[in-house]
Amino acid sequence: MSLIKNDDAIRNETIKRLKNIFDPEIPVNIYDLGLIYHIDFAIIDNYRHATVVMTLTSPSCPVAEGLVEQVRYVTLSVEEIDEVNVNLVFDPPWDTSKMSEDAKEIMAASGAVI
Repeated sequence: MSLIKNDDAIRNETIKRLKNIFDPEIPVNIYDLGLIYHIDFAIIDNYRHATVVMTLTSPSCPVAEGLVEQVRYVTLSVEEIDEVNVNLVFDPPWDTSKMSEDAKEIMAASGAVI
C-alpha cells in the first residue's frame, strides 16, 4: 500500500529529480540555476497534472528543445504525476539573481564571472 503524498511532497520529489538536469554549458543543475520558476498541480478527471514554468539563460539557447523535453520526462517520472505541461517563458527574463547560493559558489569556483 503506497502512501498518498501531498502537493508539497510531490513538488519536493520533482525538484529532487530536476536537480539531475544540467545545462550542458554550465556546471549547475537547472533548478539551482533558477530556470524553474513554478511547479503547480491540478487534479483533472482524477489525474494529477503538473505544470512546470521555466525559462532559459538565453532565448537563443541551442539546447532549448532538449532541456524542455528533459524537464517534461523527469517530471513525468514522479509516480504521482500523470500528465505534464512545460511552459517555456522569457518574462521575466533570467538573470544571475535567480541562482541559488550553491549555484553561485559552483560558478565562482569554476571561474565564471557572475
